[in-house]
Order: sequence, then structure tokens, then C-alpha cells
Amino acid sequence: MKPKMVIGNWKMNKSFEEADDLMIAIGEQLAGLRLETGVVLCPPYLYLELATDLAQEAEFTVGAQNCSELKNGAVTGEISAEMLAHLDVEFCIVGHSERRKFFHESNQTIAKKTDILLESQLIPVVCCGEVIEERKAGQHFEVVEKQIKESLFHLSKEDFESVVIAYEPVWAIGTGETATPEQAEEMHAFIRQLIEKKYGTETAYATYILYGGSCNAQNALELFSQPNVDGGLIGGASLKAEEFVGIIEAAETVIKEN
Repeated sequence: MKPKMVIGNWKMNKSFEEADDLMIAIGEQLAGLRLETGVVLCPPYLYLELATDLAQEAEFTVGAQNCSELKNGAVTGEISAEMLAHLDVEFCIVGHSERRKFFHESNQTIAKKTDILLESQLIPVVCCGEVIEERKAGQHFEVVEKQIKESLFHLSKEDFESVVIAYEPVWAIGTGETATPEQAEEMHAFIRQLIEKKYGTETAYATYILYGGSCNAQNALELFSQPNVDGGLIGGASLKAEEFVGIIEAAETVIKEN
């Protein structure tokens, strides 16, 4: 079994002092655990330099929550992939359901962002997932397939192998609802089959497919025990050190038991 991956998406939360305290607390609680799990913190842009400085001596790496689909220029308020790379950021989330909903990002926009991140040698964490109406209508596989094909399947095999996918059932984000382990596994297996058809078995099984959707320290062990769930993209639970580390410990337990 390949190591698990746990990514903390802080979204638009924490003051500078609170962010500093949380990163230090996470670093201290992870110290000495000899982790096999890859841990990534994605704080707001303002705290990225603080995070990358602390990461030099901690058991985590750093990601951003978004980037522009443009390389540079007169685009007020945007952050480029190149800027992130110069901050020693290693990952960047793109296509999160909140970006799709509030900023009307399309699959084509996400494809452009993925390309630019790969050009800057950053790892895109590309999100996909259905809303409740689509699941109730039995369209969830169709929706996710379209998102993945239009966002990612233009990539060469070599470039695709640098991508992380996060499945986030939109109806389970910040709602307290969680996909059952069986629902998560079913979708993750479906995504892996899509990848296998396009890029082959080796690439499919090497690709990280994370679950995002109200994952917490209580349900992480059962979710991460599913064969095709390679870890989690964690929202609210990443804002408390003890809760976040509990999720990481669940990932470690699964690794050691397998």
C-alpha cells in the first residue's frame, strides 16, 4: 500500500497569530511520529511564507488554496503559480466546489490552472464532485466523469502522474453529512477506472484520490480503510490541531495495518 496523504484546507480562516499558533501546534504534535503519511497545510495566501518557514523543521509541506489561470500581468488581486513556486509552495488546490459555485469556475478554467501549475512544477490538487440534486437524480458518476475528463484528460501521461484528485461530494462539505465509506469507495473506484482506461493500470493505482467532505478524527479510520481512498482533503477539522492530527493518526493506523 502506498502512503496516505492528508491535506488541510483552512479556507478563509484564522488571524496571523492564530495561524502561527496552529501551525506550531500541529508541528509539535507531529514531531517524533515518524510519519509515512504525507501532510500538507493550505493556509490563506497571507500565511504561506510563515508556513513554508515552519515546514523546514516540521513534518508537513505547504500548499495554496487557488491560483490564477493566467501567468502574470495586469490582473489585480490574483496570485500566479510562479509566485507560489518562489515561496517554496509544493501543492495547490484547484476546482474546489466553492470556487465553482461562488466564482463560476468551469472545467476549462480548471484545466488552464492545472497546466500553469504543472509548468511551475507545483502539484495540482484537482477537486471534483456532485451536488445533492445530481446525486438524487443518479447523475453523480456522469458529473464526476465530465469534470475529470474536461479538467485533466488533455494531459500527457507524464503530466497526469503529477496530479492529485480530491473527490468532494458537495452535499457533504461543511454540512456535517458525510458520504458513507461505501459511497466514497464506490466513487473513488469509479474515478480510478476512468484513469486506468485513459492512462493505464500503473498510473491509475499510483494516482492519489483523496476524499473531502466532513472527514474528521472519528470517521477517518473507516474512510481511509477503503481500498481506493488514499487520504483526505480536510476542511473544518484542519482548523484544530488535535482533530487534524487525529485524522493523520488514523491514516497511519491504516498504513501500519496493511
